[in-house]
Amino acid sequence: MVFETESALSGPIRVVDQGDERRLVANGHTLSAISLSGDWSRLKDEYWCRALDMVELTHRPTALFVGLGGGTQLLLLADRVRPRFMTAVERDPVILQVAQRYFGLGRLARTEILCGDIERVLPSLESAGRRFDFIMEDAAYADPVDRALPIALRLAGLLGPRGVLVVNRNARHHAAETAAALRRSGARVTTRRARRDGDNVLISATNPRRA
Repeated sequence: MVFETESALSGPIRVVDQGDERRLVANGHTLSAISLSGDWSRLKDEYWCRALDMVELTHRPTALFVGLGGGTQLLLLADRVRPRFMTAVERDPVILQVAQRYFGLGRLARTEILCGDIERVLPSLESAGRRFDFIMEDAAYADPVDRALPIALRLAGLLGPRGVLVVNRNARHHAAETAAALRRSGARVTTRRARRDGDNVLISATNPRRA
């Protein structure tokens, strides 16, 4: 055990080291894992890696991550390419503080982190005309469909001309509904289970119609 605290939003939060791996655990669920040595091969079968594997990244992408956790995917993306700019949205200030202190986010260049619910952050991104080459949404994994679907569709509206949105959904909740809604928006949609024996379904969408 490296660190332990309590969050009003996320419950008990722990930072745990297991060999070369550091994990962020909130209320018994693993939110993030990183390699302390920089060797990401042990995480290649986890959904954080598989989400990046299923898209073709531009040379220097702009990226938006909804749901920061410990910043696993920010670190993975920076390890693969040189992002032009990265933005992350995290609703829980305690998670944000732990991520910055224990997960090395301070070493990431050209990165902004916004603290708040995505519904509160989206209007400012939309009104500013922000566009991203890659968007990963990992915050509404098992939320009610009436909250999760509008988030996914509004995020799709922030994609650049060659941009791709990936959302992580629970197969037993509304993965199929999310994929169908994105298809109705005009997007090309691909779905993939992160693991055969797991519930994580990764849904990628490109080229949605502009509202």
